[in-house]
Amino acid sequence: MSVPESVPLGSLRVLEESREREKTQTMYYRVLAADAAAGEDAEATERLNDLHADEQHHLSRLTARVLELGHVPRDLSALAVSAGELDGWEEEAREREAEEVRWYEAVTGLDLDEATLVVLGEILVSERHHLRDLRGKWMSA
Repeated sequence: MSVPESVPLGSLRVLEESREREKTQTMYYRVLAADAAAGEDAEATERLNDLHADEQHHLSRLTARVLELGHVPRDLSALAVSAGELDGWEEEAREREAEEVRWYEAVTGLDLDEATLVVLGEILVSERHHLRDLRGKWMSA
């Protein structure tokens, strides 16, 4: 399918790179949540599962936007992530979330189509909450 002329090609590139970043975050939190559950750390398990759910929601929204633009999203199934350590996970997670905030601040300043900018802006709000609180459940429907 072709891209409507009103959609900058940069929108698709940004969406796909954002999808890759969110998939990596999703896998990172999934591994940590499983480790926390295995260690019977209820608080960490809940926090990490909530972060995982938010990152998965980000990925879904980005994927939906790619589909709305008439494209088939790239296959991310081969993407790998190095597992973090549960002990002291908050420091690494905060660094990762700070990088996410920097990314979304940068891309929301680009010349992209309005609908894509709205999605990216909403994700940025969520990522700022993640950075501040290292907790999930910040995504709007």
